[in-house]
Amino acid sequence: MYPLPTNVARGTFVSDNVELLTSIGHDVKVINPLPRMLKYQEARRSTLTGVAKSPKKFKHGEIEVFAPRFWGLPGHPYPSITIRSMKKITKKVTAWLDGWQPEIIVCHTIWPVAELANRLAIKWQIPWLSVVHGHDFDVGLQDSNIGNQISRLAKQANHVVTVSQRLAEIAENHEITNHSVIRCHTAVDDEWLTKPKNWRGRWRKEKLDILFPADPRRPEKNHYLALQTGEELENRGWIVGITTLRQQPRTIVWDRMLVATVTLITSIRESGPLVARESLACGTPVVSVDVGDVKEYLMDCCLVQDYDSVKLADAIESALQQDWQGDFELPETYSFDYVKNQWISLLSNLLE
Repeated sequence: MYPLPTNVARGTFVSDNVELLTSIGHDVKVINPLPRMLKYQEARRSTLTGVAKSPKKFKHGEIEVFAPRFWGLPGHPYPSITIRSMKKITKKVTAWLDGWQPEIIVCHTIWPVAELANRLAIKWQIPWLSVVHGHDFDVGLQDSNIGNQISRLAKQANHVVTVSQRLAEIAENHEITNHSVIRCHTAVDDEWLTKPKNWRGRWRKEKLDILFPADPRRPEKNHYLALQTGEELENRGWIVGITTLRQQPRTIVWDRMLVATVTLITSIRESGPLVARESLACGTPVVSVDVGDVKEYLMDCCLVQDYDSVKLADAIESALQQDWQGDFELPETYSFDYVKNQWISLLSNLLE
């Protein structure tokens, strides 16, 4: 997962990590293996937008990116096909690097790109680590086709980084012992940073601009529950508008967070979500179901335990009544400096 020329919203969490590593003096090159696919197949998942016609070589900002192609059937019913394809990519990656050799490989996600990372690490006799953002452990480990492959690769890595404590517990349950938790930092530019704002308006007569910070085509984001919540609020007298996010650049995403009344998260599964912290950093209150790590920083009035539209509507009204002008701060563990120091320590230990 990494931003593509025609889909800059894809893999921003990886791009953030690359920027963090370059900021502490590392020379970084990005290998972004993409599946071979036709244009119409991009409709299967929004994160595949731009994959079919993506160039093999491009730059994202100042970072050079190589995007070799691999073979893999949807759902990977025959993982051996993908594994063999990754083996062939190894030579292409070496040729593209043209003598440049890393001291360590950081692999975001496990299946299938960790197969490539493992082979390159063996070839160069260097350590490699994998970063798990959610799908590999939440979905992949339970998949009968690739679950064993994900477990194998996670155990072959010199280290596994999980972005939340919940994912770390899954690692423990699957006997993946060499792991640690490093959060994704809240990467909002200074221009958009502001304190959460208090709401002032006519109660149950005003317009509410609710931000649903995801692509509604992704079933795990549970857009239908957001619509039900909006309907419940309209029944109470509010004038409700719901804005969704698709493949917008991050600056546009932050602009929409600035003007929204409240951000609503109804996802079935999340590792973060990053958008919750970004919304708070942009000054917009967040109401969410209890998913990912939101309970670590959201106030109780904004956190709903059940997937219930009435309770979510109650939480939105509670968020509007909340005094946001106090000393609300995101935990230090999500700050750039804290995460940076964790990465410096981890990389130093692996390179000893």
